[in-house]
Amino acid sequence: MANSSNSQRLQNQIALVTGGSSGIGAGVAKAMAAEGATVIVNYAHSAEEAAAVVADIKKAGGRAVAIQADVSKEDEVLHMFDQIREQFQTLHILVNNSGIQQDSPFLEMSLEKWQKVIDVNLTGQFLCAREAAREFVRRGPQPEVSKATGKIICMSSVHEVIPWAGHVNYATSKGGIMQLMKSMAQELAPQRIRVNSIGPGAIATPINLSARDTPEEERNLLTLIPYGRIGDPADIGMVAVWLASDEADYVTGTTIFADGGMTLYPGFADNG
Repeated sequence: MANSSNSQRLQNQIALVTGGSSGIGAGVAKAMAAEGATVIVNYAHSAEEAAAVVADIKKAGGRAVAIQADVSKEDEVLHMFDQIREQFQTLHILVNNSGIQQDSPFLEMSLEKWQKVIDVNLTGQFLCAREAAREFVRRGPQPEVSKATGKIICMSSVHEVIPWAGHVNYATSKGGIMQLMKSMAQELAPQRIRVNSIGPGAIATPINLSARDTPEEERNLLTLIPYGRIGDPADIGMVAVWLASDEADYVTGTTIFADGGMTLYPGFADNG
C-alpha cells in the first residue's frame, strides 16, 4: 500500500497487529507500515498469508515481520512479547485485532462455540493488552517518538451496541471489549497510555463473506448501511493510523464507529 501523502506519522514506532494476516488486520498492518511503523504481523495458523502481508509491506518500502501466536493462550502471548523485545527492544502500538465468529442459534449453541469465541475475541485482547501495557510502563515515555507512552487499539464492532441474534457469543465478546477498553483507558491514563476502540460495520473481509456472496444478500446488507457501500479494510486502517498518531493524543477511552452509519439504526429512518 503506497502512501501518497508521504507523511510518516508513526515513524520510529513498533506496532503489533494481532490477526494481521488477512482482512481488517492486514489492512491495518499495511496502513501503519505506510506511515513509517515497523509492523509485527501476528497470526495464529496462516503462516503463508502472514508472509504475503509482510511481502506486500516490504514491496511498498515498509518494514514488517511475522510472528506466530494464538492470542487466547497465555504462554504463546508471553513468548510473542519476548520475541518482540528480543528483535525490537520495545513496542509502541498494539492493535488488538484477532477475532473469530462461530455462529449458532442460541438454543443450539454449544459451550465449546461460546468459549472459543470468548477466548479469542475477549481473553485474547486482555492478554495482549496486559503485556503491551506492562512493556509501555517498563520502557517509560519516549517523547521524541510519541507523546503517549503507548497506544492500545481494540478492534470491536458495531455489535458492541447492536444486539445480534444468532451470534450471541460474538456480540457478547464485543460488548465485553467495550468495557475492557474503557476500564483499561481509565486505569492507564495516568501512565499516559491511550486506549481506544474501532467499531467496524460491514467490511469486505473473509469473516462476513457468507453475508454478501450473492447479489441479493449484498442488497439486503446494504439496507443496513445508510452510506450505501460496504467498507474496505483500508477504511479501518486509516482510522487506526490516526488513533495511533500524535494527532489523536487527547483521545482515550472511546470507540470510533467506522460503519457507514449502521449504528444510526436505518430501519427507523422512515418508521420513527
